[in-house]
Amino acid sequence: MNPLFEHDLHVSRRELFGKSATGIGVAAMASLLEQDGLAAPKDKPLAIPGLPGLPHFAPKAKRVVVLWQGGAPSHVDLFQYQPGLEKLRMQQVPESIRSKGRLSTMTSGQKTYPVLPPIKPFKQYGKSGTWLSEMLPYTGAIADDLCLINSMYTDAVNHAPGVTLFLTGSQIPGRPSMGAWATYGLGCATAELPAFCVMTSMDTGKTCGQLFYDYYWGSGFLPSRYQGVRFRGEGDPVLYLADPPGLSRALRRGQLDDIAELNHKRLADYGDPEIETRITQYEMAYKMQTSVPDLLDISKEPKSILEMYGPDVQRKGSFARNCLLARRLLERGVRFVQLMHAGWDQHGNLDTQLALQCKDTDQPSAALVTDLKQRGLLDDTIVLWGGEFGRTTFVQGDITKPNGHGRDHLGSCYSMWVAGGGFKGGTVYGKPDDYCYNVAADGVHVYDLQATILHQLGIDHTRLTYRYQGRDFRLTDVHGNLVPGLIA
Repeated sequence: MNPLFEHDLHVSRRELFGKSATGIGVAAMASLLEQDGLAAPKDKPLAIPGLPGLPHFAPKAKRVVVLWQGGAPSHVDLFQYQPGLEKLRMQQVPESIRSKGRLSTMTSGQKTYPVLPPIKPFKQYGKSGTWLSEMLPYTGAIADDLCLINSMYTDAVNHAPGVTLFLTGSQIPGRPSMGAWATYGLGCATAELPAFCVMTSMDTGKTCGQLFYDYYWGSGFLPSRYQGVRFRGEGDPVLYLADPPGLSRALRRGQLDDIAELNHKRLADYGDPEIETRITQYEMAYKMQTSVPDLLDISKEPKSILEMYGPDVQRKGSFARNCLLARRLLERGVRFVQLMHAGWDQHGNLDTQLALQCKDTDQPSAALVTDLKQRGLLDDTIVLWGGEFGRTTFVQGDITKPNGHGRDHLGSCYSMWVAGGGFKGGTVYGKPDDYCYNVAADGVHVYDLQATILHQLGIDHTRLTYRYQGRDFRLTDVHGNLVPGLIA
């Protein structure tokens, strides 16, 4: 049997198209040669190259950190000051108001919908006079750096679809996440750490049962090199990173060089992007064996910095610790950092748990913004704080029981805040209705905020696409509009 014919019989459809002289193999090999110094680029190459022609225009921001508050913080209690709600205490939210927003099955059949005003007073903060709950004193201290959006709305009413919609542009899992799109389009400046890093945490009392699925930071149909790399708070920070016992550093280096040579040959033959991913990830893992321990060692941080993040910064896996590590990642050249924190799902423990959740997150969130600002990094770093939707103005459960009532999910109106990266500080954008239930003016849909974040990174959201199954996909799907009022 002719070995050449035998070889061709085993060529897959992907490999066949990859062999094309104009296929991905040529581009992939060119980028690898650039990294190895074998082809001279016009400009100094990024460690992970972005797409040709990007950014589309001069960016205001270079990096992003998402402080995700899983479970949905109550905008009624924390951000949307409506003093008239106190006069409506225990009166029914009119059906004309409720009919404009979807409810979850937990309260859609509820017979009464009594108004529950904010459980704690609001105060004005900063020169801007921004109204915030007194449960957020540290956030109040940075009010003049915040662009508070009080007119967010979403299509989702349950947790996983809501998180997935915001982070991937679809309620159905499988699309690339925002961090994957950003690194796919823009690349990354560091070769020592992943371009897209993720850390998770949960409230101190571990009261929230929401799970963080891998597809919240997945690459979907993009090459898998763009997916987020999760750093764990317990045990090995990154799984399978350490060498097995008895394997020396020199021997590992030799193994990787031999494997890389074989993979380069395979890539040149077939142009499969997953081979390119394999090459880069092997090399990245080798470098991370030294870069990750240095990243995680906070012993050299000044005492004043540690105190700024609060006492919980000393506890591995805490939200405070993750906020500090986020700053250390960003200053090392990481493009996108995503902190996922659970604990805001107060259906039946609003009176007791909301204040504790604020205590867990308020000081570290504000410290990160302040820390970045002190280091001159806030101007070109987008800091985004918020969750998948808001909470109802009416009470869920028995108001007479301290641990028997709370608020249900609400997607028709809620709040998020953004700092840095060219967003307009000291601003409150949008207006809710008198019940904090629907948007009254200047609504910002999830897709609109996605489009605006990409714009600040120098990306036209309609032009950053990837062809898959015969269609050009993008983060904002077929939706989304830039919101000029959010931009400085």
